[in-house]
Amino acid sequence: MSLMHETAFLPPKMRGFDQLGAQRLDALIIGGGITGAGVARDLALRGVKIALVDQGDFASGTSSGSTKLIHGGLRYLEQFDFGLVFEACRERRILRQIAPHLVRPQPLMIPLYRGARRPKILVHAGMLLYDLLAMFRNTHHHQILSASETLRRQPLLGERGLTGAALYWDCRMDDARLCLENVIAAREAGAVTVNYARVTGLLHRAGRVAGATVEDCETGTTLDVEARVVINAGGPWLDRVGAMSPHWIPRLRPTRGSHLLVPRLAGGAEALYLSIDRDDRMFFIIPWGELSLIGTTDLDDSNPPEEVAVTAAEIEYLLAETARYLPGTALSADDVVSTFAGIRPLLAGRTGQASAASREHALFETPDGLIAIGGGKYTTYRAMAAETADRVMLRLGRPRGRAQTGRLPLPGGGAAWDEALRTPSASVHRHGVTTDILQRLTDRYGARTLHLLSLLDREPELATPLVPGIDLLGVEVAYAADFEMARTPEDVLRRRSSLALWPGHGSAVVAPVADLLGRRLSLSPERLAAAVAAYHLTYTP
Repeated sequence: MSLMHETAFLPPKMRGFDQLGAQRLDALIIGGGITGAGVARDLALRGVKIALVDQGDFASGTSSGSTKLIHGGLRYLEQFDFGLVFEACRERRILRQIAPHLVRPQPLMIPLYRGARRPKILVHAGMLLYDLLAMFRNTHHHQILSASETLRRQPLLGERGLTGAALYWDCRMDDARLCLENVIAAREAGAVTVNYARVTGLLHRAGRVAGATVEDCETGTTLDVEARVVINAGGPWLDRVGAMSPHWIPRLRPTRGSHLLVPRLAGGAEALYLSIDRDDRMFFIIPWGELSLIGTTDLDDSNPPEEVAVTAAEIEYLLAETARYLPGTALSADDVVSTFAGIRPLLAGRTGQASAASREHALFETPDGLIAIGGGKYTTYRAMAAETADRVMLRLGRPRGRAQTGRLPLPGGGAAWDEALRTPSASVHRHGVTTDILQRLTDRYGARTLHLLSLLDREPELATPLVPGIDLLGVEVAYAADFEMARTPEDVLRRRSSLALWPGHGSAVVAPVADLLGRRLSLSPERLAAAVAAYHLTYTP
């Protein structure tokens, strides 16, 4: 059986904006972050006629600004959120099964020091409970390491007072692509998915929400989109979207999570999970290729989500705590390669420190019928989406059925991914794609690497890097334009790949990326020039 999706190489699809007003929908989903994308996939697989719109690119908010971990939430055990941890551990296992190319096992180490707030016996007990809540189905069971073994694995750790470490396993992920693959899966199941389409108001019929007015951010055109059900999955914009209903009550306590990327800190494959004594927060130092990712902070932030930015104080805070645990590193702000932040759409209610705010999610329904989903964490997005889809099916008066999202692989995953890894392709030799390049493509696209190689069979000139020395092939940009709904250089360099976060920030390749996008999508020179200028303004140091 061929691995090629039968529609994979039809001519590039239209954006889909005009399709929004073509017929009355069963459901319109507002917000193309991971929650909205998950709801779209779930409902589309249940045969519901839906559309998904986002005012920017898919995953352009918090869903590309996370700590890049799929985790059970070890620290939530201290808050006695056992149900959340159990759910997250279950979802972690499911995501490993449906997206093995994007969600991969990651060992983490908690150094143990004499006199610390969390003594070794307490950490050990927490590890046992964590394994239990995962039903002992994690990649590996935890271990308690000696001080000498800890230093052998992480030689930069401070030795004074070190008594050992706890070693356990969670998963790392490519957050933006995990969101994107949910959108692609929804589209292939029949959904209309449109980025750069802003909802400007809700439609009402007889006092009930009956759709929304949607503006095409590229052309300024507006459409009234009728839908039997409207779902607010706005994430950090939840309250802004909700305020279009006269019955909306603000729901969020938004908090900012900031991250730094610095040159790789020496050590093994383990991420470090560290405690900040002054405010009892935890943060990570995670291997990220040739870099290390340091984060995250957790601060209340009432600014517009689109204005989120890492502050100088947060950089100082994270670097100081890193130096406290790794005294041999003398990092300064000048060593920071890049930064990124996201706004967590946490629910209001719990007082105290932002880090103590609940990660539970909740469904809301206003008297005029607007359904909203808020709170939660990236790891549990699929379960949140299934619960939301159940509510929509109830509103539509249809049999609820069962969510299929836990058993069907995402586009690049499942058994097809394993087959793709084993299947040699003539394209590799014919077009000079090296083993290293093939591995990089497989890590990003999974089974759909075969689609890119087949595209090279048709357009072999796309086999070379756009700029020598930069790991971005022409075929990746063409594929992003044709089949992954990329519209701008930032879409390609920040979310279809992560070059925007690496040294150089993709600045050397932004112009050829824009040129190739322009040719694939028939974009005007004026629009391309504006997109290149906007990219440099955002990412050039």
